[in-house]
Amino acid sequence: MTTTYTPPLAPVADSLWLSALVGMLPLLTVFITLGGLRWKAHWAGLTALVVSILVAILAFDMPAKLAFLSASEGAVFGIFPIMWIVFCAIVLYQVTVVSGRFDDLRATFHLISDDPRIQAIIIAFCFGAMLEALAGFGAPVAITGVMLMAIGFSPLKAAAVALLANTAPVAFGAVGTPIITAGTLTKIDYNEIGAYVGHQTPILALFVPLMLVALVDGKRGMKQTWPIAIVVGIAFGVAQWVSATWISVELTDVIGALVALAAAVIMLRFWQPQGRDEALADLAVARKRELAMVGTGGSGEGGDAGSDSPEEAKEDLSAHAKSLTPGRIFMALFPYLLVIVVFASAKLIEPIKKFLVGTDRPIEWPGLHGEIVNAKGVVSKTTIYNFQWLSSPGTLLLICSLIVALVYKVSLAKWAKEFADSAVKLRFAFLTVASVLALAYVMNLSGQTITIGTWIAGTGTAFAFLSPILGWLGTAVTGSDTSANALFATLQQTAAQKAGIDPTLLVAANSSGGVVGKMISPQNLTIAATSVGLLGKESEIFRKVVLWSLGLLALMCVLVGLQATVLSWMLP
Repeated sequence: MTTTYTPPLAPVADSLWLSALVGMLPLLTVFITLGGLRWKAHWAGLTALVVSILVAILAFDMPAKLAFLSASEGAVFGIFPIMWIVFCAIVLYQVTVVSGRFDDLRATFHLISDDPRIQAIIIAFCFGAMLEALAGFGAPVAITGVMLMAIGFSPLKAAAVALLANTAPVAFGAVGTPIITAGTLTKIDYNEIGAYVGHQTPILALFVPLMLVALVDGKRGMKQTWPIAIVVGIAFGVAQWVSATWISVELTDVIGALVALAAAVIMLRFWQPQGRDEALADLAVARKRELAMVGTGGSGEGGDAGSDSPEEAKEDLSAHAKSLTPGRIFMALFPYLLVIVVFASAKLIEPIKKFLVGTDRPIEWPGLHGEIVNAKGVVSKTTIYNFQWLSSPGTLLLICSLIVALVYKVSLAKWAKEFADSAVKLRFAFLTVASVLALAYVMNLSGQTITIGTWIAGTGTAFAFLSPILGWLGTAVTGSDTSANALFATLQQTAAQKAGIDPTLLVAANSSGGVVGKMISPQNLTIAATSVGLLGKESEIFRKVVLWSLGLLALMCVLVGLQATVLSWMLP
């Protein structure tokens, strides 16, 4: 007779707080090995996975067989669809590089502004938000990191800027997937959750462009470019607020990105910042120093960007921009316009959406499904793996890359070479993400995450101030706001009901808190490091962005706490 496993709430000495501390050991392992000891991300992830399995078996009494099977399902999920999405996004980018069209895209952004601080806002924040809206799961960090490298940013700065920019849009990423997931699990209308999130993350959007400028050029950059940083932040925030509340959760980031970009283009017609040359010179010095240190030119086109002197590179780019025709600009933008059309069709046109979803193949994980039940005896559905071989954003990106190769007249042989080369380049990223998702599944199915969350929820009404921390932790571990909502949305709902707080507020807070944890996630650090040629230097990138993450988390905690009390009028 088979005995099912029910995750215990307080297995260590019948103490909730002690059990929670033991359950946190895998998370502490990630942060210590990655941030303190500066290990490579895949070793940090694998070590934390081992710790999570030991905690599951020794402290939470999970059968070893179930612990290892949980890890195997998580690892497969990490590879497909998570890394599949990132991999196919990079293949698409590489096709634009080998075709020569990427130079035109870089020159197109140069036409908008040749100031690197403004380019950071336009590329990492505006364009990155569009990529987040359509693909998510690390693709914006991978693509914008490479693009920043290609216009002259140093590897470390390009990675940090790409990660910091990928915050405010994350909750509505992948056509609203994180919020839809939270709605599915809690049975709260996802449009209602989205409206609440739309009254939280726009506050972050007000500050992120200014933070990007500070990261690129310090106090001088903030002093010289704050007007456009504020305008873009307000434009994105207002558009996100309006769309999430009254238009469409699915299209919130698309609308926000387009409005923010339009605001930047219009303002730059009437105003230009000072200090461009000084900022370019400082970037050139930092780039030369870092490239000498790592001995590489980064990924893709980024490596060629440093071959000329800064002045020569700037003159070449300016001459290239002036030579652009409307047709060439359209062709440079074609891959991303195609992605918008394909993803909008796949997510918003019901017959197409129904067909794609109909191809999904749910798989009851062998040896695991039916073996784990909650306290009420309900079998966990986490043990059903959904194989989205056609509907996955990664597969759609792969199809886009083939269409772009055809339009750009890139041969199938060249496309296949880029496919293979990208797989080799991302091999350690695959390992890192697989280990981190395996860790998340072990912690979730063994009960470690529920124990930690329940302990934090025991703070009562003060939990409103602390609730974003759960989302932050979940996203920091898994690299996905969707996964963080899968882990903690129901817990947030239950804790809110016990504490007499609006459940929708705390479910939304979980998603909003998660957006600022993404930049320190091992999988996203690896994606950023890979894209700029700093693989193995994830700890340095982590140290560059961790304080920004903590600062934004503190802001979100205060905001949610006040929305639960004196600022309740802000909520829809």
